[in-house]
Amino acid sequence: MRFTLSAMESQGRDIKLDEKRVEGYRNFATKLWNAARFLQGNGVGASASIAAPEAKLPVNRWIIGEVIDTLAKLNKAFAEFRFDEMADAVYHFTWGTFCDWYVELVKGTFDEETRAVAAWAFDQILVMLHPFMPFVTEELWHSMGDRPYELIVAKWPEPEAQRDSDAAREIGGLVEVISEVRAARAELNIPWSASLVPHVIGGDSVMMDRLSKNAATLARMAKVAEPVNSDAVPPSSAQVVVGGVTIAFPLEGAIDLDAERARLSKGIAVAEKERDSLASRLANPSFTERAKPEAVEKARSDHDSKSAEAERLRVALDRLG
Repeated sequence: MRFTLSAMESQGRDIKLDEKRVEGYRNFATKLWNAARFLQGNGVGASASIAAPEAKLPVNRWIIGEVIDTLAKLNKAFAEFRFDEMADAVYHFTWGTFCDWYVELVKGTFDEETRAVAAWAFDQILVMLHPFMPFVTEELWHSMGDRPYELIVAKWPEPEAQRDSDAAREIGGLVEVISEVRAARAELNIPWSASLVPHVIGGDSVMMDRLSKNAATLARMAKVAEPVNSDAVPPSSAQVVVGGVTIAFPLEGAIDLDAERARLSKGIAVAEKERDSLASRLANPSFTERAKPEAVEKARSDHDSKSAEAERLRVALDRLG
């Protein structure tokens, strides 16, 4: 409840409490709790350092930089009394960057360096979240281990570290590849049993090196095989563009390409028809001026939703070339 009120507190407007938002932030607390249990199960406890640990692995240097960026956003929002922006920054870092990406990227590879960095980053999360979620963070703070100070008097994080731009590019590029491949799998109904072979069009050396160095992670998180150079897009391929580089994945035998094209085309036609119908209704003054405001707002929301759906399906169809 406290986090919900903070997240919805925007200057110049009254808070209209939404029970769904409360439920969503309850799920956020559960996500945080599960992350703590996962870390503990991999030998991660309380951080032994207030300062950022020394790190050599790109993924660890990357998460340290992401903590630094999040703290900068928090400090700026706090100086402007934008508590909603503070809540938004720590929410997206915790759920998206740390839980969904960092924890997944290091899964199965917890060496001493990674344990130290993970412990430090999680400690920073607990300190950043404490003003918003004091009871959950207090419980987790003690469950992670002993420290020479209590959470309530913990120093606001000021990591003496620099953001590593090379690590940010490498891990950021890896995250983008995984995201694009997962999106293509979902959009084109590509079964997880199908291992996809990435053809790097033009043989971009940076992309080839990135895919090769992270082959084990890509295989685990996106079911992607070792990369190959290619001068042209192979027939019947799904295509993604990452950092200006086209990567093609031949789909022959993985899905029924003709059936998939037909399904996507039909979905586009249906979404566009509904979008255009809603656009006509919204362009009619007799509707926008006489209908209840909530009905007009719902029509606008539905129009935007159908427009986004049509665009998403068209992108999926374009992936097939």
